[in-house]
Amino acid sequence: MAKIKYIEFNGTEHEADVANGLSVMEGAIQNDIPGIDADCGGGMSCATCHVYINDDEWFKKLPEKEMGEDDMLDQAFEPKSNSRLSCQLIVSDDLDGLTVHMPEKQV
Repeated sequence: MAKIKYIEFNGTEHEADVANGLSVMEGAIQNDIPGIDADCGGGMSCATCHVYINDDEWFKKLPEKEMGEDDMLDQAFEPKSNSRLSCQLIVSDDLDGLTVHMPEKQV
């Protein structure tokens, strides 16, 4: 299990214990954290679970993007070099302490 911090665009912080094997997106949905819509339910076909990883060290620790993630991020609201789809970030003990920042809106 990992403690994940979700920060809304307005600065509101939420922390959630997320079970290993779930995605960061699923952790947000199960804990009623606003800002991650997850319209496709984690199928990597909508980009409504877009987050920013503002800490460079954390960004480097994350697994490489799967094929197609960059294509979906191109459809996200204001994608940046530190953007990820939270449905593609699978929780493990290694992600304990991860902080994700949400964009102003999801498309």
